[in-house]
Amino acid sequence: MRPVTFGVQSETDHLRQVIVHTPGAEMEMVSPLDREALLFEDILFLSHARKEHELMCAVFEKVIGEENGVLQISTLLRESFDQEEARFRFVELLCEASHGSNLQAFEADLKRLSPDELCHFALTGVSPLKIEAQPIPNLMFMRDLAAVVGDHIVLSHAATSARARESIIINVVVHHHPSFADWSDHIIKLPKGVTFEGGDLLVASDDTVIIGNSERTSFGGLVSVARALFERTQIENVIMVSMPHERSCMHLDTVFTFASPDECVAFPPLIGLHGLNNVATLSRNGSDVSLAARMWETLHEALEHHMGHEMLFMPCGGADPLGQRREQWTDGANLFAVAPGVVLGYDRNERTFAEMAEQGYRVVTAEGFLTYHESSDFVPGEKMAIKLDGYELSRGRGGPRCMTMPIHRQSNG
Repeated sequence: MRPVTFGVQSETDHLRQVIVHTPGAEMEMVSPLDREALLFEDILFLSHARKEHELMCAVFEKVIGEENGVLQISTLLRESFDQEEARFRFVELLCEASHGSNLQAFEADLKRLSPDELCHFALTGVSPLKIEAQPIPNLMFMRDLAAVVGDHIVLSHAATSARARESIIINVVVHHHPSFADWSDHIIKLPKGVTFEGGDLLVASDDTVIIGNSERTSFGGLVSVARALFERTQIENVIMVSMPHERSCMHLDTVFTFASPDECVAFPPLIGLHGLNNVATLSRNGSDVSLAARMWETLHEALEHHMGHEMLFMPCGGADPLGQRREQWTDGANLFAVAPGVVLGYDRNERTFAEMAEQGYRVVTAEGFLTYHESSDFVPGEKMAIKLDGYELSRGRGGPRCMTMPIHRQSNG
C-alpha cells in the first residue's frame, strides 16, 4: 500500500485519496429496538446497501485512477492492530470512554485478543469474551470521524456515546498505521469537553473554511478547531454558521455542499439568499482567534466576500418548499464532489438534479459513467451530476458526502 497524503485545499479539487467504510456485519446487528439509540432511522438490507456502496466506490476508483486511492477504514484498523501498541491503545481509550460499563473489568482480556478478534469486536461489539457491547453502524458515515484541512487532519470528538468508538478508531489508525507515519506532526487533537464532527466542516478555499455550530459540533469545538487551524495551517478565515440543533439538520453538510468552485447546493429554508442569518467570520489575529467577529446577513454574502467571486446557490429540491423539505430529508443537499463540477448524489432527489441540469450539468447514472469510461481514463472538464442508487443507504440518513472522508485532493489548475 502506498503511503497516504494529507492535502485538501478545496471541496471540489480532483479526488486522489479517500477513506470509506462499506457496510458490514455490524449493520445486521441493528435491531428495531435499539436503532434509535444507535442513531439510525431504519434498519438496512445489508446485501443491497453493500452493492450501492461498492458502486459508489467503483466511481471513486475510476476518478482517482490509481491503486489504493479508496481506503477502507476496517482494513486500516486491522493492519494497525498488527502492532501490540495499537491494540493496547485502542483498548485503553475504549475503557476510558466507556464510563458506567463493565469494560474496564475486561481490559486485560481485551488486550489478549488477536488482531482479527479485536478488529471484529471494534466494529460489531462481538468477541469471545462475555462482554455486551453495541455495534457501530454509523461507521459508514466516515465524514464525521475527522476532517483534512490543507496538510493537517482534525480528529473528531463525537457528540454522542453511540459514536465514541468511531473517534477512537480514527485516532488509533492515524497514530499507528504505517502509511500515516510521515504525518504524525500533522494531527490536530482537540481539548476534552468539546464536540466536533467532520460533517460540520467544509473547505471553501486554501485560506477559508466553513464550520457549523450544530447539534453535533459545540461552539467550544468550533472555536477550538479555528484556533488550531490558525496556529498550524494557512487558514485565515473561519466562517461560522449557527444552525438549529435538530436531528433533521444534524451537520452543516446536510443543508449545504459545494458542487464546483463557484456553485453550491443549499437547502433554502436555512441556507440561501435569505433565511439563516447567524453567520460570522472568525479571522486570524496573529496566532489567536479574533472574537470581535464580523457578522453577515447570509452565508451567501460571507462566502462571496471571502472567495472573491460570485457564488451560485442551487436549491435542493427545486423551487417548491415541499420538494425542498422532502429532498433535504433524503440527502439532496449532501452531494460529494469528485472533481470541479462533478458530483455524486442519490438518484431519488430528482428535483435537485433537475436544478443542476438547468445550470449545465449532464445528469448520468453511476453505471452509465462507469460504462462510458470503461476503457478510458477520467479527465475532469465537463460538468456532471452522477446519480447513485441509494434506496438502502439513504435509510441511515446520510448521503455521499457523509460516507466519504477525502484526505487528498489535487488541483488541476
